[in-house]
Amino acid sequence: MAAVAAAGAAALALGACGGPTVDGGDAASGESGSTEAVDWSSVEPAQEITFWTNHPGGSLDVEKELVAQFEQESGIKVDLVTAGANYAEVSQRFQTAQTSGDQGDLVVLSDANWFNAYLAGSITPVDELLGAVDVDPGSYVDALYEDYLYDGSHFALPYARSTPLFYFNKEHYKDAGLPEEAPTTWDQVKEYSLKLKEAGHATAFGFPPEAEYPAWTMANLVWSYGGAWSNEWDFSAAHSEDTIKALTFAQDAVKDGWAAVVSTAPQTDFAAGGASQVIASTGALSDTLDTASFDVGVGFLPTGPSGEDNVVPTGGAGIAIASKSSPERQKAAAMLATFLTNATSTATFSGATGYLPVQKDVDMSSVYSEQPEFEVAVDQLERARVQDFGRVLLPGGDLALSGGLTRILTQNADPASTMEGVADEMQTLYDRDLKSVLEK
Repeated sequence: MAAVAAAGAAALALGACGGPTVDGGDAASGESGSTEAVDWSSVEPAQEITFWTNHPGGSLDVEKELVAQFEQESGIKVDLVTAGANYAEVSQRFQTAQTSGDQGDLVVLSDANWFNAYLAGSITPVDELLGAVDVDPGSYVDALYEDYLYDGSHFALPYARSTPLFYFNKEHYKDAGLPEEAPTTWDQVKEYSLKLKEAGHATAFGFPPEAEYPAWTMANLVWSYGGAWSNEWDFSAAHSEDTIKALTFAQDAVKDGWAAVVSTAPQTDFAAGGASQVIASTGALSDTLDTASFDVGVGFLPTGPSGEDNVVPTGGAGIAIASKSSPERQKAAAMLATFLTNATSTATFSGATGYLPVQKDVDMSSVYSEQPEFEVAVDQLERARVQDFGRVLLPGGDLALSGGLTRILTQNADPASTMEGVADEMQTLYDRDLKSVLEK
């Protein structure tokens, strides 16, 4: 896991946490990814298909291993194609290939760019295909599967998935007389941070800089207060009373000196001993444990005044099936997709990469015995929640949010007026780039 965690974090940063772009293909108009009714019981799966991937988390070897097992069991030959170095490159190549017709049958798409493929009509719903290959979608972790739900259909299966995790420096906690366990609420984060500061640790808690997708991890804080970045395509939630309370709490934390915006990726600053506590990707866990010269503690993300437990944003990538593939190739692709994500395969993939298992019923005991901290990350999946449309589905939405959050935290900008401006910017982006497309 340690050997590939850095690559996993890089892949996450390159694709999983940003927002999609609109490539200008055939717009979603009720026909996106749809096909004529198919009697799947009469369709024989193709004997050869193509799988396009960037091998997320340095997963080339384990993908080869799993594909070889699938070929042996099914008799279907799989052409495993390195379609890009990261999620963005795979997405761009997949969209470009729609005109030439040589796109893959199964493709890795991040949670931030699958919607672009939906808009272009280049991926097909997986719901009927799961039934065609006798797979129960209820076996997938709910929040991970529901990430791909739009307009009543699911457009991918969860594959290389991650969430943020709370990291803390056990040695700093000991210095401050704190228990060796993570705080459970944001009020407790403040309490612990003040004690850490008193003990001489200047950056008790580190917020991410603008380039490190602050809207991804800070969704936890906002949700904990009952706020949101959007309610589907309603962006007024970005400046709701609850959202402003959460961001005022964050701004006060910086003003009062118990928190700061770090200059690098939070996990990098934390591993170097700069920040005592951060929220960073589970994909960085192995690398952080390997790099840090101190004992690392991990815990669930904090809750807040809303009383909600489901305050853990998801991230990472799924696998989708091309709409231009024939029914025979689509059925074979569905067989491969469900094989790659079944309980046995997801445990193998998770253990090799550091990504989270996507099935509810999975045996991770061998991984836990080597890295017990990973069990915390997996257990936290029970609190996972699908991200807000305004951050991951709206083109430019994440950039607008990140800019506003940075101004609030580093320039002492008024949270209410700043987020009202961000909401207006998001509405403008929607009206310009999506409204006419989605309302066709």
